[in-house]
Amino acid sequence: MTGTSRRSLALSVAEHVHDGDTVFLGGFGHAVPFALGHELIRAGKRDLVICRSGADILADQLIAAGCVSSVIFGWIGNPDVGIAHAFRRAIADGSITWEEWTNWSMVLRLQAAAWGVPYLPAKVLLAGDGPAVIDGLLRVSCPYTGEELAAIPALEPDVAIIHAQRADESGNVQMWGVIGDTVVGALASKRIIVSVEEIVHTSVIESSPNLTVIPAHRVAAVCEVPWGAYPSYVEGAYTRDDDHYVEYDRRSRTPEGVAEHLERWVNVDRDAYLSMIDRHRLATA
Repeated sequence: MTGTSRRSLALSVAEHVHDGDTVFLGGFGHAVPFALGHELIRAGKRDLVICRSGADILADQLIAAGCVSSVIFGWIGNPDVGIAHAFRRAIADGSITWEEWTNWSMVLRLQAAAWGVPYLPAKVLLAGDGPAVIDGLLRVSCPYTGEELAAIPALEPDVAIIHAQRADESGNVQMWGVIGDTVVGALASKRIIVSVEEIVHTSVIESSPNLTVIPAHRVAAVCEVPWGAYPSYVEGAYTRDDDHYVEYDRRSRTPEGVAEHLERWVNVDRDAYLSMIDRHRLATA
């Protein structure tokens, strides 16, 4: 992409996320894209297929809001707290379908798509009860050694939503700290939407080129959203709000409770959202 790719949350989602899309959710405990995910809910997106290796409560909120028809995942829950209650209810009542892999095989699926190959051979999913419940999982014989390996198929999402520390207006994205599968999932996707703590001049990006994880030509839209990953944390900006995760666990145990949570934390404008965050307590920079 040339020129500016700077957009608002609403315009980015309206332009680049469509009903029925497969959406990669970035963030590995660190820098979970809550602001972008909440915009999907406010926009009323439907029939999304969400995917990632280990999913945060953002995935549970999207399910609770009725945005999701299917989940492709390695793990989904409330990190350090417990299970994903809305996800569990949706599985039980049949309102969503699911495709369960392992965390590592999900990374391999995304890596294959990022590299433009149809599959990657691996030693995972050769034993245990996992292979029997994954439809279409094939095995291949290594042409060099004859060794039997699992053929992990590529997964190419339609769009990735991720959060990072900074970018310039063209969309050169810099991120540091725990990255997990965020970058590989983004690069595997056809389109990438990024929210960042700050948009900086290109000279700042050029001063530390080693921090650039996604180049501008791959980014469809970049949004400046301070605290855009709250209640997760962003290295160098703010820490994780553990109390929020515990409160979500309590609220999300019932459909009524999770609806109240979404009404309070999602169906509000950005200023109201920020006013509810104890930014002084959580800021680390």
